[in-house]
Amino acid sequence: MTTNAVKRQAQRTVAAGAVGAATLGAFLLPAAPASAQPVTIPGMGTIEIPNEIQIPQGIPGLELPAPAPLPVPAPEALPAPAPFTAPTKSVGEIALDAAMSKIGSPYVYGAAGPNSFDCSGLVQWSYRQAGRELPRTSGAQLAAGAPVSMNNLRPGDLISFYGGGHSGLYAGNGNVVHAATSGTPVQISPISSMPVAGARRF
Repeated sequence: MTTNAVKRQAQRTVAAGAVGAATLGAFLLPAAPASAQPVTIPGMGTIEIPNEIQIPQGIPGLELPAPAPLPVPAPEALPAPAPFTAPTKSVGEIALDAAMSKIGSPYVYGAAGPNSFDCSGLVQWSYRQAGRELPRTSGAQLAAGAPVSMNNLRPGDLISFYGGGHSGLYAGNGNVVHAATSGTPVQISPISSMPVAGARRF
């Protein structure tokens, strides 16, 4: 073989080796710095294998590091509960509570509490406990306040009977609490037991 032929053969060998090294480097060497895990191989010692290379499990004699525990996410913080606020009663509901507390009290014509009542006296006294001043007579009470239909009554609304001659407070469920008449104490009666003249809200 001539000297030139030997040189060309050597150049081809070097070029092939460079290509092989580059190819091997592409498989084994990461393009950027990567973390590695130590692996102990019997008879060879401990070497570091890049984390990108998956090592099969269960090879006899191969000691692999224990897998790092997965991070446990912190529990999400629950929003603080809203502070408790007691429901606020309406003026009518407070007046109704006052009237209901007087069930059984005697009827006395012209009386406006606190121990005996006539019909308009009970209504006036009850609303006074709620901080609202109403007229003294049944007719004047029907002329005051805001008109309310019988289909939209709320507890504590004033209900007027007998053309405005008698007053009571709506107690819910189709009933009225009122100071009925002489000899009958403050009581609850069905609205339907008397002719209705109208209703008012204060």
